[in-house]
Amino acid sequence: MTKLWLYRQFLLFLVLVIAVFNTARAQEYIKGELIVKFKHDSVKNLNNLIKGFDGKLERKIQLLSGDLYLIKFDQKSDMKQMANLISKESAVEYAEPNYALKIDEPVDQGLINEVIFGQEMDLGYSPTDPQFNILWGLHNTGKNDPTGSVGVAGADINALKAWDLTTGSRNIKVAIIDTGIDYNHPDLKNNIWVNTAEKNGKPGVDDDHNGFIDDIHGYDFANKDGDPMDGHGHGTHCSGTIGAVHNNNQGVAGVMDQVELVGLKFLTDSGSGSTLDAVEAINYATKLDVDVMSNSWGGGPFSQALFDVIKVASDAGIIFVAAAGNSSTDNDDTNQYPSSYEIDNVIAVASHTNADSLSSFSCYGKTSVDVAAPGSNIYSTVKNASYATYSGTSMATPHVAGALGLMVSHTGRLSHSEMRERVLLTSNYVTSYKNKIVSNGRLDVYNLITDTRPPRPWTPGENDWIKVSLDEAFESTHPYQDSVVMERSITIPNAKMIRIRFVKFESEAQYDYLNVSGKDGVVVSKLSGPKYGAVVSEEVMGDTLKLKFVADNSISLWGFKAEEVEVIYNIPE
Repeated sequence: MTKLWLYRQFLLFLVLVIAVFNTARAQEYIKGELIVKFKHDSVKNLNNLIKGFDGKLERKIQLLSGDLYLIKFDQKSDMKQMANLISKESAVEYAEPNYALKIDEPVDQGLINEVIFGQEMDLGYSPTDPQFNILWGLHNTGKNDPTGSVGVAGADINALKAWDLTTGSRNIKVAIIDTGIDYNHPDLKNNIWVNTAEKNGKPGVDDDHNGFIDDIHGYDFANKDGDPMDGHGHGTHCSGTIGAVHNNNQGVAGVMDQVELVGLKFLTDSGSGSTLDAVEAINYATKLDVDVMSNSWGGGPFSQALFDVIKVASDAGIIFVAAAGNSSTDNDDTNQYPSSYEIDNVIAVASHTNADSLSSFSCYGKTSVDVAAPGSNIYSTVKNASYATYSGTSMATPHVAGALGLMVSHTGRLSHSEMRERVLLTSNYVTSYKNKIVSNGRLDVYNLITDTRPPRPWTPGENDWIKVSLDEAFESTHPYQDSVVMERSITIPNAKMIRIRFVKFESEAQYDYLNVSGKDGVVVSKLSGPKYGAVVSEEVMGDTLKLKFVADNSISLWGFKAEEVEVIYNIPE
């Protein structure tokens, strides 16, 4: 055994430990708390059932999706095990831990003073706000990133053209389900929702009889009071992207100039919260009949309680926009909730840069993440009347929430199927996003509002591919040798597109890999790690496929075997 081999083994062990630790952290729950839903005819047996498990009823939560109960146990109890035990009771519909959730942690680029960046731009309708010139997500000149990063002109949401049609409406309500909103921020205060019954009523009284006291601008479900003031900054940053007021000589401009922003705080000032508090916030927004919910948070495994309350919002015609996550992983393989809930109203959002590439931190998913929006180096409002530049799918999400708010202000509410189709097919196709997100494109709010659908390259369906057997299998030894390099070029005459199908593929993740490219040498697939079932590469245009397998000098796994390629002979005009 060489020192290099021992060192590699240690690194692999360390990676495994970190992965296990991160998985455990991702599924942390609030100690001693269980969410329980009982069958409609069995609540009378509630106390006896709870006592039988040494539990205590903490409170009952009345929701549109059905009543839930928060049950408290000894904090040393294993809530997953307790949930499994209680779920077996005939009186129980389901039981689950109250999982811990958190903001999709942004990257803080620091505060930027209020000065005018760049040159004055003659853009037709263009807000006069001092920092509009660094809002590349709304108008990308290629030179107006707040950090100085060079971008691609036009790689934005096309807001200026959309604003010729509408800048929003005070009839549209967008719920920011987050850390709250600094509703006194000078760039936001004129777009903050006001519950007039509570504002004009008596303090300490539920004047509008909705079950919440003094909820003038929303509600704080984390601290159980009527003041959703943001002590963190994350929710205020998202709010500014959606609805910072235009032309008020203050800081920035939002996607919507006119909107009612509803502050629903379920995440504490440290950025953490619970499933049950998120459920209550979504339920509140549904009862208020908001038009759009903006959700830049995530965590935990599948929650039936969250699924149910989002489904009720969907049935009420409300759009639920959710961040795809910042772990750079494929959501097709590893779910990121709430963006991975398969409900009609959920739109999952990836982040792209000003250079028109997916952000390095952004999660993606060929079938699970819908569209990309600006999320790297986004300048917006934060608490205490300040401004800052953050990066994250948290920042991409409010671009989409604001765009859908603009659409609803112009067209009225659409069915979720029509709304989803518009989001996907009106996006601007970007080659580097292909097979990374469902739409293969980035948000365009003008196209969204007008239902303009740019031409897209023809994409073959699975039934369009024709299998062609190889004269000789492309196969490694099993296991493959250390430091091996294997290359193969495959040409199928008259093919217009070609890809390769592996019977099995298994290699050391990251260190041993197979590159797939076309005649031009541009790599379209990099396969690495253990794969399960048949593995198909991305396709290349033309009749030739180039394959190159590279292994380092340690840890050799089973390898790979391919006996056929798949081709397209005719591409429709």
